[in-house]
Amino acid sequence: MRIFRVASVLAIAVVLAVAGCTTHVSGTAQRDRTEPPLVVSEDGFGIAAGFDDAPTRIEIFTEPQCSHCADLQTDFGDQFAYYIGVGALQITYRPLTFLDSGSGGYSANVSNALFLAAEGDATGTQFQRFVQELYAHQQRTKGGLGPTNDEMAEMAKSAGMPDTVADRIADGGSAIDTAEMEDANFGYLYDVDTMNTGTPTVYDPENDTKIDIFDNDWLNKLMQT
Repeated sequence: MRIFRVASVLAIAVVLAVAGCTTHVSGTAQRDRTEPPLVVSEDGFGIAAGFDDAPTRIEIFTEPQCSHCADLQTDFGDQFAYYIGVGALQITYRPLTFLDSGSGGYSANVSNALFLAAEGDATGTQFQRFVQELYAHQQRTKGGLGPTNDEMAEMAKSAGMPDTVADRIADGGSAIDTAEMEDANFGYLYDVDTMNTGTPTVYDPENDTKIDIFDNDWLNKLMQT
């Protein structure tokens, strides 16, 4: 009897080794709640990457053609991604388009792609990486056409975003009224600093303070408070 049981167990083990352990789960895949979320801000003109209860929250006013905005991402982008990923930081990006020479230009198209990315199931960390990709491939000619939808979709994939998000960016549908976004975000930016209204501007809403990003250690100081 024992021999029969041993043989049965061995037979079952062989079947599992060959077939593997599989199961079928029906329904729609849900975002991992342990990953930092990505949502459009309540006012509709910003994109928040990271947990709402992160101990540090900042807003970054940014223009896709601004070379200094690209420098900010080069210098601090990896740290942004790290702090977002561990739940220590939430960044709300507020795009602007004042460097466009007309409607539907470079900055408007990139800004629209940023909002398209926020419509899917990408994470806050992936979005931060997407921002870094966009600025790493920034075209420095003011008033240029900028990256195509397909090129931005490839950048989204390089940032680790799901194919569904990249496909949405490639399709190039309208996600935001960029003229309305520009008016709203420029108004917010003007409220932050009426004298030096430019990009990049990093704002601490908790303390109603414009952060001095010319201090090379500003981010470490901020995260230690």
